[in-house]
Amino acid sequence: MVIAGKLFHVDENVDLNTIASKLKGFKSEEKQEDINLITELKDLRLIGDSLFGSFAQDHLLEVYHHGERLQVPTTSEAPFFFVAQEARNGRIILAVMEKKARANNIANQLSKILFITVGKIVEVQIEPARFVRFHEDNFEDTKVIFFDDVDIPNVKKLSLYGSELGDTSLYVDHLKHGKIWYVVLKSKRHGLVVGVTRNGVVTIFSKATKDDFVNYVRDEICGLI
Repeated sequence: MVIAGKLFHVDENVDLNTIASKLKGFKSEEKQEDINLITELKDLRLIGDSLFGSFAQDHLLEVYHHGERLQVPTTSEAPFFFVAQEARNGRIILAVMEKKARANNIANQLSKILFITVGKIVEVQIEPARFVRFHEDNFEDTKVIFFDDVDIPNVKKLSLYGSELGDTSLYVDHLKHGKIWYVVLKSKRHGLVVGVTRNGVVTIFSKATKDDFVNYVRDEICGLI
């Protein structure tokens, strides 16, 4: 089972205790089609330098039943966690374990809960030079590399597929013309096949648990940001 998530940066001077107190017990209701749709934060727990929880939200799902289209309520739940980086003056990273579009939406909703407005929880950006070092630490097991910001006229992106891509002359040549945007590689430390983008989208393709995702992100990705 593929596990996906996206990382964000809390762009406010705030600590985990404050975040926990603001999120604790949050629940809101919205009526649609005479149905109460609930959004709530569940299972909040503060453990060391991390705050874990689950973002639960009701939606109306349209189903076909005996010639009629009916609106049926359904609930989605997305685990999330905040990590305080003491080595970086306590800067806080948020990881939402959902696909990109939904993760973006949840990050905006958490921003409104915490700070009244969107834009206080923002996308992370990994510096291109750091991303190159991250990839080159896993030279032997890189499977896919995408390059953006390409300076060749009429070419927007370049890509490489194969094995041991870091040792090829094509890799060196592509790096002269663009920046690494996305890599798929095997982590030496965790043994997982993982895809990572420069704006913090992380996908684990190996068989893994949610705890594996948490540990991988904490160990190998947060320090790049």
